[in-house]
Amino acid sequence: MESEKLSTKIPYFDGQHYDHWSELMENLLCAKGLWNLVKTGVEEPVEGTTLTNEQLEKLEKSRRADHQVKHYLFRAIDRTIFEQILDRSTSKIVWDSLKRKFGGNARVKKSMLNALRREFEVLEMIDTETITEYFARVMTVANKMRSNGENMPDSKVVEKILRTLTDRFTYVVVSIEESQDTEAMSIDELQSSLVVHEQKFKRITRDDEQVLTSESNRGRGRGKGRGSNQGRGRGSGRQSFSKANVECFKT
Repeated sequence: MESEKLSTKIPYFDGQHYDHWSELMENLLCAKGLWNLVKTGVEEPVEGTTLTNEQLEKLEKSRRADHQVKHYLFRAIDRTIFEQILDRSTSKIVWDSLKRKFGGNARVKKSMLNALRREFEVLEMIDTETITEYFARVMTVANKMRSNGENMPDSKVVEKILRTLTDRFTYVVVSIEESQDTEAMSIDELQSSLVVHEQKFKRITRDDEQVLTSESNRGRGRGKGRGSNQGRGRGSGRQSFSKANVECFKT
């Protein structure tokens, strides 16, 4: 019962990030077996056509399913967006209206794609970033490009990341390129490999810092010992001098 409730959670759309919302919504409707109604609509008979009982039953079933899709769509969209849709007779009409209003036309998408290409081209890892953080930045741009129609295979993303890592990963990149086929490597495989090396770097750095700290502490200890011993030696000789201890000899 709990899994059923989770599966019917409707992605909310407030007018922002239409591509992301539409993909989530399409996936939900596909899982419910209802996406075909959005793509093709209810197949209404030509006026005056006499239908058999079986055909009538099938038609009514399609209409009920279409109402179910509209129910999902109306629950998903903001009220102000709902009021902008003048014709709400079928789920296909509602969906197409949303797509026209928020999906952007070909010119807008082309302009956005060009901007994303430039952003992707200048991406480079920052010294303070982790591998996971850099991958997240790259994948955000790459996925936006894909949603706007760009052909973005894993190999292109893999190549981009290998070219733009910081200098500390240079020998790792060389090792990967020499030992593996990067054209066939998935993004997840590359990330997993780099994270392992990153953890090794951190462990080595931590060990080095501990050694330096230990040596520094030992050095301070030796210096303090020499200074205090020498001071006590000379000082105690002078301070313990007493005339009472001097013996006089007659000649």
